[in-house]
Amino acid sequence: MTEPTSELLFETTGGIATITLNRPDSGNAFTTEMLGQWERALRECILDDAIRAVVLTGAGRIFCSGGDVKRMAANTAGGQQPWDRAKYLTDHVHRIPLTLMELDKPYIVAVNGAATGAGMDMALMGDLRFAAESARFAETYIKVGFVAGDGGAWMLPRLVGRPKALEMLWLGDFVGAPEAERIGLVNKCVPDDQLMAHTYSVAERLANGPTVGIRLMKRLVQQGETSNFRDALSMAASCAAVVGATEDHREATAAFAEKRKPQFKGR
Repeated sequence: MTEPTSELLFETTGGIATITLNRPDSGNAFTTEMLGQWERALRECILDDAIRAVVLTGAGRIFCSGGDVKRMAANTAGGQQPWDRAKYLTDHVHRIPLTLMELDKPYIVAVNGAATGAGMDMALMGDLRFAAESARFAETYIKVGFVAGDGGAWMLPRLVGRPKALEMLWLGDFVGAPEAERIGLVNKCVPDDQLMAHTYSVAERLANGPTVGIRLMKRLVQQGETSNFRDALSMAASCAAVVGATEDHREATAAFAEKRKPQFKGR
């Protein structure tokens, strides 16, 4: 477990890893150190087979306010060059979505409060998103004369459609959690005091499920987004052959025939 004073907390329990953004007094805004810790935590989640599901949330009342606006203002005042700004994004901020592309385990985001700017974009990267009723979402880049630099302009239209995405990106207005559920931005909106219990109940189901099938199902969905139907079918056939040879598949079919609950081993 990470030290409580760290800008990011990382712990694992029962096959579930929890990553907590831990700068509550600063709205969990990114720092270079936090981003580095975040990437290292994700790398451990990728490599450790004992970890079967990952939960991301924020400490305090805000999920994540994105980039540190004060730092951005200081950089602008200090004459930061365009190359330096782009390099900071690619060398640090973009390491999170690029690393997540390698994570084929369930990645669940529990949005406990406001998610703004790049903080909202980080929430969009979850496979599943659950939001507390008090949570709010806003692509606030335009409020500071900026553009979505963390993938939001790519992810948001795929979730809510182009017109709604452009409305959020152009106006920067807040969307409450109930509305976020209605438009498909989050999977479910739950009472604040039930957010983590609901999130972990889903994470536990996934962590205790047929691991190989769950991971390959995610790969099929990811690759299907950028492949044609024929290639997707070919990939599905290959994955089916692999999953069909697992102990969990044999256990599941036996349990079905015997009318009992399967006991999966993750292999």
